[in-house]
Amino acid sequence: MTSHGPLRRVLPQGRRFLLRRRRALLTLTGWSLLESAHTFLTGYGVARALDDGFLAGRTGTGLVWLAVAAGAALLGGFAVRGVFAGLAGLVESLRDGLVRRAVSQALAAAVSDPARSDGAAATSSAAVSRLVHQTEMARDSFAGLVLTARSFVFTALGALLGMASLAPALLLVVVPPLLLGLLLFLATLAPMAAAQRAFLDTDEALSARVGAVGAGLRDVVACGGERRVTEDLGALIGAEARLSRRLARWAGVRTLALGAAGRLPVVALLVATPWLLGRGVTAGALLGAFTYLVQALLPALHTLMTALGAAGTRLLVVLDRFGTEEPALPDGEPAAAPVRQNPRPRPAAAVELRGVTFAYGPRARPVLDGLDLVVEPGEHLAVVGPSGIGKSTLTALLAGLLAPTGGTALIDGAPARGHDGPPGPDPRRALLPQQAHVFSGTVRDNLRYLRPGAHPAEVEESVEALRLAPLVRRLGGLDAVIDPGTLSQGERQLLALARAHLAAAPLLILDEATCHLDPETEEHAERTLAARPGTLIVVAHRLSSAVRADRVLVLDGTRAACAPHEELLDTSPLYRDLTGVSHG
Repeated sequence: MTSHGPLRRVLPQGRRFLLRRRRALLTLTGWSLLESAHTFLTGYGVARALDDGFLAGRTGTGLVWLAVAAGAALLGGFAVRGVFAGLAGLVESLRDGLVRRAVSQALAAAVSDPARSDGAAATSSAAVSRLVHQTEMARDSFAGLVLTARSFVFTALGALLGMASLAPALLLVVVPPLLLGLLLFLATLAPMAAAQRAFLDTDEALSARVGAVGAGLRDVVACGGERRVTEDLGALIGAEARLSRRLARWAGVRTLALGAAGRLPVVALLVATPWLLGRGVTAGALLGAFTYLVQALLPALHTLMTALGAAGTRLLVVLDRFGTEEPALPDGEPAAAPVRQNPRPRPAAAVELRGVTFAYGPRARPVLDGLDLVVEPGEHLAVVGPSGIGKSTLTALLAGLLAPTGGTALIDGAPARGHDGPPGPDPRRALLPQQAHVFSGTVRDNLRYLRPGAHPAEVEESVEALRLAPLVRRLGGLDAVIDPGTLSQGERQLLALARAHLAAAPLLILDEATCHLDPETEEHAERTLAARPGTLIVVAHRLSSAVRADRVLVLDGTRAACAPHEELLDTSPLYRDLTGVSHG
């Protein structure tokens, strides 16, 4: 894939998206023009204060112009407030569209291949990653890009107009080095995005290969395949090292571009000061130009470059994957769920962690370090520990959203990240995050998202089991269309829990998925899901969840303990502290 391929695919869709939201763009433009006025008045007020006030011996006039410059800051704050209010019209529309696209892709995959319809489309790690992580990544990246690009454009407009009004000669000095640095930076985007994508693909391939080798290490040794495996892994490691060096080189070029755009205009203005003074440019105009550069234009440019280099690359890759990896339906609307019998799957999936280590970076302290764990089929496990100890990281590893940096994570004896079945989704598990998502569609389609082929009677069974009948009636019935904005967080979680109860996945992972429910409703939901055929792993929001579980995993930094509740009260000081039970 060429570096320009994703850009060519994403840009036309981006243009159509923006053209359909002209009102939101006009709102943003109106507020941003106020930000331009703020920038203009800041430098212009400083220049006039010096030339017409203090240097002319009129102190009062100088103070008035400084007050104008200070008042412009209040105008800028008012404009920023309006910008954030108008931004929601673009950002939330993008997120909702991507969620609909993720649902459409998963359902379309199930419809196109009935042999894979046993809940596979929605329980795959790819579908979960798109719905939970990649949509939020795209939303945050898009919001950051819109804010920084808009800020730079209108800040540059105000600053350049201000310099032109003070002395047009200033533009001859400032604009060329500014454009040079900006063009040099833009030239690095495509090759650096290509190198970054290749690095990520290679890293994923290496992680998958190491996991597969770890799972079958005895077979490798028994068959005398050590040399072959070593060569394969060595080739991947070498490729990743070469891509790391390529990324480092482009990062150096990007740093040079940032330096050129951020420092050369100031240096050029200082060097050209005698020439400018000789052409009648006043001291106040020079000070105003420096104010425009240092206080407005260069900070906005630096922020834009940083956002384009980081958020821009992420957004491009995520949007390209949404558009190319799965068949998309017209306009990104959810597909109608197929009506067919879809029986429950095989018995529950077992989970095994062998020395699992994970760190968010090469030099970062491991969040999980050498964790060993076996969860038996049909078991109910609760995960507890202090905030930030690694509970959500563990669920992401089990869901296949992250790859261990060391050790092996297995589900049903196969690596958690990927599976050995036919190409396509992984039917072994479903992850319910803390922020439950409900998309615009019928109640029935929302409940059947994790199992498109569920029979109507099974849908009603799950509604009754989770005590959702009053909520469904209030919404207008199973075939009523949901407006997600009218639902509370607790109602969203109830719908997601019923969706999980109906799902075909033999492993359910709840990452504080009941945090917005009252204790009684939470207890009933957990007991109902635990009674369902399959394995249940719950990151506990309340410690009462641990009492209900068969066993409790206590995460404590680099240590962990796993045992029934009563046993942990005797053996784990941290667990006693968490539960508030004194020992002895």
